[in-house]
Amino acid sequence: MTIRLNRVQNPGTFDAPAPFKMMLLTFCVLGALTFAIGLSVSPTRAWASFVHNHFYFMSLALGGLFFASIQWLTGAMWSAPLRRLSESLTAYLPLVLLSFAILYFGIQSLYPWSNPEHVFGDPILEGKTGYLNTGFFVIRNLLGLAVWLFFSKVMIGNSLKQDISGDHRLTERNRSLSPVFLILFAITFTSASFDQLMSLDPHWFSTIFGVYCFAGLFYAALAAICLLTVYLKSQGKLKELVNENHLHDLGKFMFAFTIFWAYIGFSQFMLIWYANLPEETGYYLKRMHSNWYYVSAFLLVGKFLTPFFLLITRSAKRNSRVLAGVAVFMLIAQWIDVLWMVQPEFFSDGPVFGFIEIGVTLGFSGIFGITVARFLRKNNVVAIGDPRLAESLRHEQ
Repeated sequence: MTIRLNRVQNPGTFDAPAPFKMMLLTFCVLGALTFAIGLSVSPTRAWASFVHNHFYFMSLALGGLFFASIQWLTGAMWSAPLRRLSESLTAYLPLVLLSFAILYFGIQSLYPWSNPEHVFGDPILEGKTGYLNTGFFVIRNLLGLAVWLFFSKVMIGNSLKQDISGDHRLTERNRSLSPVFLILFAITFTSASFDQLMSLDPHWFSTIFGVYCFAGLFYAALAAICLLTVYLKSQGKLKELVNENHLHDLGKFMFAFTIFWAYIGFSQFMLIWYANLPEETGYYLKRMHSNWYYVSAFLLVGKFLTPFFLLITRSAKRNSRVLAGVAVFMLIAQWIDVLWMVQPEFFSDGPVFGFIEIGVTLGFSGIFGITVARFLRKNNVVAIGDPRLAESLRHEQ
C-alpha cells in the first residue's frame, strides 16, 4: 500500500531479488573460506587484501554519511530524493568495527612499526614510537569508529523517524549536527588514513595524504549513490521522484570530484617530486618501476581521464545508462587505487591478483551488499518526511 505525504507518493521499501541476495550470501561464505585458506598458505597476501578491502568499504560507508551531512548542512533541495540512498551505505558502518577487530590480529603482519626488531636501531621509527605503537593505534581507530557510529545512529535515526512523524524539526537537528560531524570526520578519517594505509610504510609521510584518501572516498561514494539511483529508478521505485535534472546534478558531482581527486593526487606527487627528499620519494619510486608503472598509468588514464571525458558533456550527465556505466568504472578504479596504496609495500615486482584477492574482495562485497539491501528492505527508499522533497520534484535546470 502507498501513502501520500506532502503530496508525494511514498515508493515504499525495496526488497532485492532472492537470487541476488543468495549471490551475496555466497560471496560472504567464499570470502571467509578464502581468507582462512589465505592465512595458511600466504598470510602476507591475505592480510594485504584484508586491509585493502577493509579500507575501501569503510570509505564507501563513510562517504554515504558525508554526502547526507552536506545535504543537511546546505539545505540542498535537489538531493532530497537521493539522500536516503546515501544513508543506506552507512548500514555497513557497524560491521567496520568487526573488520577492525579482525585487522587487529594482522597488525604485526602488516605494519613494520609493530615489530620491535624493525624499530630497534632505526632512528626514524624510534622517533615515531610515541605515536606508532599498537595500543595508541587501536585507541585512535576505535575513537574514530565511535564518532562515526554515534553520528550515523543519531542523524540517520532522525531521518528515519521523520518518515513516520513528518516533523520538520528533525531536519533542523541534523542540520545542527552536521557541521560538528564534518569537523570530527575530517580529523578522524585523516587519522584512520594515516594509521591504516600511510603507516604501512612508516618511513614515508605526506601531510596531504588524508585529503587524497578523502577524495577517493567521495569519488567512490558518489558512484555508488549514482548506481543505486539508476537501478532503483529502472525498477520503478524512483520513476516519479528522480528526473534527468537530478541525474544531471549527481553527474556534475561525479565530474567535479574526478577533477578534485586528480588535483590532489597531482599536488601530492608534485610537492614530493620537487622537494626530492629520500624519505618521501621512496613511496613513488616503488610505484613507478616494475609492473606498478602500469597501475600508476591506469590511475591517470582510467581513474581521471576516462570519467572526465565521458562526463564532460551535459547530455552524458543526463543519461542514466552512461552514468551507470561510468559509476561502475569509478568504483573499480577506486578499488585499484586503494590496491595501489597497499600492495607495493609487500610486493615490489607488481600487483598480485589471484584467488585470495578475488575471494576476500567478494567476501567484503557480499557483506556490504547485504547490509545495504537489508536497510532498503526495512526502510523507505526515499526520505518521504523531508520538507524539501515536494519542492525537489519541480527541480529544473
